Amino acid sequence: VVEEEAKSLPMELSEKGGVENNGFVQNEAFDDTETNTSSQEEMPKTCNVDVDPVATEELALKPYAGMPKEVLLKFSSQARYRVTREILFWLIITAAVALVCATIAIIALSPKCLDWWQASPIYQIYPRSFKDSNMDGNGDLKGIQEKLDHITYLNVKTIWITSFYKSPLKDLGYGAEDFYDIDPMFGSMGDFDNLLAAIHDRGLKVIMDLIPNHTSDKHQWFQLSRNRTGKYTDYYIWQNCTQAAGSVTPPNNWVSVFGNSSWQFDDVRKQCYLHQFGKGQPDLNFRNLAVQQEIHDIIKFWLGKGVDGFSFNAVKFLLEATHLRDEPQVNKSQNPESITAYSQLYHDYTTTQVGMHDIIRSFRQTMNQFSSEPGRYRFMGSDGDEKEDIEATMMYYGTTFIQEADFPFNFNLINMKNLSGNSIFEAVNLWMKNMPAGKWPNWVVGSPNTARISSRVGKEYVNVMNMLLLTLPGTPVTYYGEEIGMENIASENVSEECINSDPVVTFPEKSPMQWDGKVNAGFTEGNSSWLPVNSDYQSVNVEIQMTGPNSTLNLYRELTLLRNNELPIHRGWMCYIWNDSNVFVYVRELDGLDRVFMMVLNFGQESTIDLKAVVPSLPSEAIIRLSTNFSNAGKAVNTKLIKTEMGEGLVLEYKTAKPVHTMEAFQGNCFVAEKACYSRAFNLLYVNC
Repeated sequence: VVEEEAKSLPMELSEKGGVENNGFVQNEAFDDTETNTSSQEEMPKTCNVDVDPVATEELALKPYAGMPKEVLLKFSSQARYRVTREILFWLIITAAVALVCATIAIIALSPKCLDWWQASPIYQIYPRSFKDSNMDGNGDLKGIQEKLDHITYLNVKTIWITSFYKSPLKDLGYGAEDFYDIDPMFGSMGDFDNLLAAIHDRGLKVIMDLIPNHTSDKHQWFQLSRNRTGKYTDYYIWQNCTQAAGSVTPPNNWVSVFGNSSWQFDDVRKQCYLHQFGKGQPDLNFRNLAVQQEIHDIIKFWLGKGVDGFSFNAVKFLLEATHLRDEPQVNKSQNPESITAYSQLYHDYTTTQVGMHDIIRSFRQTMNQFSSEPGRYRFMGSDGDEKEDIEATMMYYGTTFIQEADFPFNFNLINMKNLSGNSIFEAVNLWMKNMPAGKWPNWVVGSPNTARISSRVGKEYVNVMNMLLLTLPGTPVTYYGEEIGMENIASENVSEECINSDPVVTFPEKSPMQWDGKVNAGFTEGNSSWLPVNSDYQSVNVEIQMTGPNSTLNLYRELTLLRNNELPIHRGWMCYIWNDSNVFVYVRELDGLDRVFMMVLNFGQESTIDLKAVVPSLPSEAIIRLSTNFSNAGKAVNTKLIKTEMGEGLVLEYKTAKPVHTMEAFQGNCFVAEKACYSRAFNLLYVNC
């Protein structure tokens, strides 16, 4: 009987809905060999218990690591898991959307970042005078490469190298014999490629000159044109002129920039060609589209090599009136036969003709083809128009819809007739009030064609001029040597050989760079230099000023650091608050920042001014952040009694809740380019303020 009951036990469990625990067989399975078959009472008690199948299933199926998909799906549909999952999903979606919206808002509200040509000063190099690498007495491209560390020491990131095309080197080499080659004096194309690579490896940019108006008379185009060869026949401006008894009667009274008739008779072609500069520099005919295309090809060649921009020179001379009428005389009573100087005529028919700006804009369009790559915008600068005609100069900026030059170079600070606080104010204000809205200013205080600062206005004003240059809004341009206060060499020291080789060029401001106190100022290891070194080179040189506690070089470097690191000076408002015969005072401010910089610059004699009377909201004290006298840095000054010596400059720093540019009394005295506002909460700049 017992044996029969034991045999019927599985059937009873099945009928009662018992569950076989296959999930936990290893731990809980019954072992038949361990069952005590001799106990007839215990077996029925264990096996005859009623088991709820649903409860047993729930008890068995608990989540565990490594569960199969079938088990996982049974739990995923339960409310407590489904609701949690949906909440997490929508939280992630909401966070992603918020992040995208925040990113779009930041991009939309952020101001345009300053481009490389706006962010850094430009350092202009006259290559023949910068550094000689091969001991021939002439500076060259390898010499520039050797001295790139000096550029980075100055905290400057843009180099402007003046013309180094193959040429007879007349008029600074601005009459090119070959636009596609380097003059052997400066090196080879391989030297240029190496220099360009070294410049870019240091994170620097390079601008080069391009003078499209004319070529050298040695240029192949001119040789083909004078022989009336094919398309080159009309590459230059040829006109019939009469020749009798050894004298030539030109087509009209036009005079070249260097004086005397701008027409030169050519014995080969038996016609006169136009030259608005030297007679060895014939003007190209820009009414010939083939000539325009040649210039576009030249631009593409150098940009293709990796050049970062061009300075286009003499562009106002690109077109002349086709009617060839005589230009009006300044003095109508003067005998027309006696006119030989450029200043004796109004140049209505030889400069800034209709269509000239269209040609420049076409150059810009070609350059834009190379500006699409991020970080590789190609800069375009141009010279301005007549210095007396500021409106004509501003046209080189282009319009709101048509881009032209990024800026025409501003020589207002060079063209001043005398130095004073008032004249500095007038030069600065003339540019700022006439500059089109949204455009970027620039300032030039030295060039290869003008006397150096120390020779032009006096060495005692070199430091304050550099302070002005590096604290005004816009891009400052420094001519090599001005960072150490170099002076012109005496004209009588220029050799007859130099004068005879280039009689239309001035040389005193082109003396060799003064690197150290060794022979030839470290410019060359040869026996001599192409121009004599200034006699003050042992006390005015880079090496000695690097260690000098109060040197022009170290002040220049501190000013570039200040410009790079302080947002108000980098891209903030500028407001004039005072000027007189001695001082020029202005502030640099940024919306959202309570820190303000005030420049008090003395261009006259010793002066004491009460600026709190001019701006009542000024704090009673300001701290000297920088001074032309380094020992004054960090001192406090009373804003009611600010004293400056002749040629002294102060950069004062103070905090205020009421910046000058928000005051109604100064609304006409404040300017800003690339406006930006600072958010202290998010530590970023934005535009809608």
